[in-house]
Amino acid sequence: MFNNKEKKGSVSMTKGQDNSNSSINLIGAGTVIEGDIRSNGDIRIDGTVHGKVISKAKVVVGSTGTVDGDVTCQSSDLSGTVKGKMSVSELLFLKSSAKIIGDIVTGKLVVEVGATFTGSCNMGPVIKDIKDADKPSENAKEKTA
Repeated sequence: MFNNKEKKGSVSMTKGQDNSNSSINLIGAGTVIEGDIRSNGDIRIDGTVHGKVISKAKVVVGSTGTVDGDVTCQSSDLSGTVKGKMSVSELLFLKSSAKIIGDIVTGKLVVEVGATFTGSCNMGPVIKDIKDADKPSENAKEKTA
């Protein structure tokens, strides 16, 4: 289930050789992972991750979950804490207990009363394609209107 094909400290989660979005990965409460996580399927985090989380599907951070690093995914439901940049190509849903310390880039944003974030928020149509999220960008400069 866990293939360490990436650099040291990085975990790539897939279900066999299948590249579909059918796999669901769970990081339980009390679990601490140090390193990057990459997955083609959904990820639910109820523990702690120190590193980047990259998924081509949905990332759910439960109320006991903490991510200390950037999160890049297609959609996300957030009840816990993220300290880093959230890049969500479709919908980011911040539940009442959600806390983000970092910037948000998303297609659509839903915020329940009580959710907090410190940083800037860019929302609008298609951001960079999620399938290219794990590739280093050729042009690191952001262009603004």
